[in-house]
Amino acid sequence: MPGARSGLCLALCALGLALLGDVSRAVPMDDQDYYLQEITNRDHYYSFPYPGEEFFPFTEQPGEEGPIRAAETEQRPGFKPSRKELKQKKNNKKGKNILETPPDCPPLGLETLKITDFQLHASTAKRYGLGAHRGRLNIQAGVNENDFYDGAWCAGRNDPYQWIEVDARRLTKFTGVITQGRNSLWSSNWVTSYRVLVSNDSHAWTVVRNESGDVIFEGNSEKETPVLNMLPVPLVARYIRINPRSWFQEGSICMRLEILGCPLPDPNNYYHRRNEMTTTDNLDFKHHNYKEMRQLMKTVNKMCPNITRIYNIGKSNQGLKLYAVEISDNPGEHEVGEPEFHYIAGAHGNEVLGRELILLLMQFMCQEYLAGNPRIVHLIQDTRIHLLPSVNPDGYDKAYKAGSELGGWSLGRWTQDGIDINNNFPDLNSLLWESEDQKKSKRKVPNHHIPIPDWYLSENATVAVETRAIIAWMEKIPFVLGGNLQGGELVVAYPYDMVRSMWKTQDYTPTPDDHVFRWLAYSYASTHRLMTDARRRACHTEDFQKEDGTVNGASWHTVAGSINDFSYLHTNCFELSIYVGCDKYPHESELPEEWENNRESLIVFMEQVHRGIKGIVKDVHGKGIPNAVISVEGVNHDIRTGADGDYWRLLNPGEYVVGVKAEGYTAATKTCEVGYDMGATQCDFTISKTNLARIKEIMRKFGKQPLSVSARRLRQRARHWQRRR
Repeated sequence: MPGARSGLCLALCALGLALLGDVSRAVPMDDQDYYLQEITNRDHYYSFPYPGEEFFPFTEQPGEEGPIRAAETEQRPGFKPSRKELKQKKNNKKGKNILETPPDCPPLGLETLKITDFQLHASTAKRYGLGAHRGRLNIQAGVNENDFYDGAWCAGRNDPYQWIEVDARRLTKFTGVITQGRNSLWSSNWVTSYRVLVSNDSHAWTVVRNESGDVIFEGNSEKETPVLNMLPVPLVARYIRINPRSWFQEGSICMRLEILGCPLPDPNNYYHRRNEMTTTDNLDFKHHNYKEMRQLMKTVNKMCPNITRIYNIGKSNQGLKLYAVEISDNPGEHEVGEPEFHYIAGAHGNEVLGRELILLLMQFMCQEYLAGNPRIVHLIQDTRIHLLPSVNPDGYDKAYKAGSELGGWSLGRWTQDGIDINNNFPDLNSLLWESEDQKKSKRKVPNHHIPIPDWYLSENATVAVETRAIIAWMEKIPFVLGGNLQGGELVVAYPYDMVRSMWKTQDYTPTPDDHVFRWLAYSYASTHRLMTDARRRACHTEDFQKEDGTVNGASWHTVAGSINDFSYLHTNCFELSIYVGCDKYPHESELPEEWENNRESLIVFMEQVHRGIKGIVKDVHGKGIPNAVISVEGVNHDIRTGADGDYWRLLNPGEYVVGVKAEGYTAATKTCEVGYDMGATQCDFTISKTNLARIKEIMRKFGKQPLSVSARRLRQRARHWQRRR
């Protein structure tokens, strides 16, 4: 009797295991018990085969091709699919989708780094820098392509049994795959066809099939353009594996990829609930084309007509207006003593996140002002803010038509006439440095407000119309601080962006205001949710953690004619480049989280415009003196007063000797102290005219010539009076 009971128990256990094993096979989502499958397979992620246990990482389901033996991997390089596979590949062409309708499910996050390095595995790797962790869509290798940071996952062998695998760490409805080749300046490698397999335990795998058999998906025909393939039907599983079947004959197996999928809800999984990011702000989280952007601006203006104004600074190459929104308690006018700030985005048309963040910011500030948020109300009352979300709308239109994830790294980056706006400004650095190096030179260049060279102003100069519009805008409005939002990295870059030595491509090149710029950069980076996180992996090839999420532009890569350097040397404005995310064009579903990542930083950076000293330079009659030069002892960079005689000078906390001089006026100095509390220190000047200036004024007033008239002119006038007599 006991023996019969034990036999019955063993039979029931065997039946249960068989049933559970059957459940583990990945099938279309309508036939699955998701939660049972998650429970039964959750421990597989932490389990490993014991020593000596036979384990085939490429094992497939019974009835398929079966486990792959070591001998079978000894195939010739440049493997080509069989006739059967080619036929299935041809039949699958209709399912291929390049730059077409966006899929229902968003990317899992290989490009945005939501998928960690620990979730990526591969059969083999050529070397560490080409490991599975580098197989992320749009990842960049950089010039060096070294053993740590290369441009793809590359298999250690060229045979049809290589694979790269993604562990979603939860049940996911997989819907599609996007692939690229290897990013490289020196080699050409991409996969031309592949299979897709799914699993719930990373041991037993099911090949994606259709009526004809295993589906062979068509891959890439070159290394940069992303190719999207949708699965014939969505499949629910935890793991997904890409198995290259053919590749570029003169190259090897190398891939970058993104997986499309919808994680299934699991309220019992604390790990995922803890890491989910939500926002309470009621904003329009979507990608806006040009018409929708214009409509959104109108909506914000209609909601807050007393504090907003829409205007344009010019037109693009294709005639699209470059719209900006002003936010101020007195829109349309410069108020004496009130600093001006700007955010711009979209100089590279495909760097879309900055554009959407600015659109979200204008909505947020309008809503919070109406709600009486004291911080936002105070900022709007004391600052004139300008938001220019799309500097290159022509380039954006190209990227928008391709869609998120499918435009590659550079589609839409340049203007319609092929110009990179960000580096299209006049090179004033060289003029300044040449003058400083040749001290005996007759041509002296000031350390501020350096004039634009004549050649740059000519019609034949290679200057984008968008660049000219920005320059005119910056010359018209006395900006004090500005940020240009860019994408593809997660760092704040401050000037100089150009190295001083012509023999170097990377070298720390500080401005005279280096300490101020470093503070401004850190104010944004330190309040961003991820920039200073030491656990965060590098986006591509640079780890900016040693500088707390900031970098001197020239020490990163040298660039002549950047907007940051131009702004510093030609105007009073301190400009920084803020790279807001690894993914230039994130999926719409990522926008709420990206807003949460950047919201506090965007506000804190604007508040820095009130740091340092400010004041008005007047004459003895109380009239403001324009174009007066404000200098700070020990800092070889001056600024100038505006049309009303007001000025703002960004400085870190400390005590400073500040001087002022203006043509025809006596110079003056005073000591001004900058505190740690927010709010610029008032530092006004009242200066009187020089004796010579007074004499000239009196002589002009009474129609007589000043004493400085030349002797030749005096002789001519004497002869004239003699003739009249």
